[in-house]
Amino acid sequence: MQTTTQLLLMQTAGSNARCAALFASALQPSDTPTVVMIATAIRSAVQRFGERGCAERMAQEFGDHPEAAAQRMRWARQLAP
Repeated sequence: MQTTTQLLLMQTAGSNARCAALFASALQPSDTPTVVMIATAIRSAVQRFGERGCAERMAQEFGDHPEAAAQRMRWARQLAP
C-alpha cells in the first residue's frame, strides 16, 4: 500500500509541475495548442525558469492578477498531461 501512495504522490507532484510550467510558458489558449506544442512549451519553460521558477512565476501572477491567473490555471490543468 505504501508504494501505491508514493506513486500517487509522485504523479500528483509531476502533474503540478507540468501545470506550473505550462502556466509560466508563452503558450496562449488562442494558439489552439496541439499535444506537441504543449509538450514543447512545458519543456521550454522548465529549461528557461526551472521547476521552482515556474511555480514562482505562477505565484506572482496570482498575487498581481488573481482573476486572470485563475483562468489561466484552469486552462493549464485541462491541457497539462
